Amino acid sequence: MITLAEENYLKAILSISLNKDGKVSTNSIANEINTSAASVSDMLKKLQEKELIEYEKYKGVELTVKGTKLATSIVRKHRLWETFLVNKLDFSWAEVHDVAEQLEHIKSIELVDKLDLFLGFPKFDPHGEPIPTKEGEIPTSNTIPLNELQTGTKGNVMGVSMDEKAFLDYLTQLNIRIGSKIELLEKIIFDQSISIKIENTTQHISNDVAKYLLIKIS
Repeated sequence: MITLAEENYLKAILSISLNKDGKVSTNSIANEINTSAASVSDMLKKLQEKELIEYEKYKGVELTVKGTKLATSIVRKHRLWETFLVNKLDFSWAEVHDVAEQLEHIKSIELVDKLDLFLGFPKFDPHGEPIPTKEGEIPTSNTIPLNELQTGTKGNVMGVSMDEKAFLDYLTQLNIRIGSKIELLEKIIFDQSISIKIENTTQHISNDVAKYLLIKIS
């Protein structure tokens, strides 16, 4: 029997591993789910006993085949529910995470499959995150963080790598959303901030904002 807390840890490990190579550190898991490193270590021992992860102290964590299958299923449900909430119930992209956190633990495979069909088998959620298929395949998006682009580059906002409500609310204030046309006008050497044109409006954003904006070059 897998608890809700254990499912949340598996989802966090998978989410981190999708954005980095190698094993996942205890500290990165603690940051992802906002808890202490000591609490993470205790949970990792439980997950290892259930053969869901391989964990070696000071070297990091990786999911087993069994753990990957379960974690991928949880991520798939979470991102499908986020898509449903935004596309069908008119939630904002800043509101859906907490609700999807509750819905992702529904066990019915039939319900999730019908939800996927109802939505037209989407590949990405409202934040631009890839939605795993029923078979566990994860689509690739070929995006680059805005702060890594060269001056003059044009593209479209295809996702964000942070889904905290305060951050998404700030992007909404700037009129930045999935699909927005964007051009990098200037990088300020002094503080690494960035001047952009977004939907024909000039904006100035910090490097801390730019690094979480994922752009597909046009």
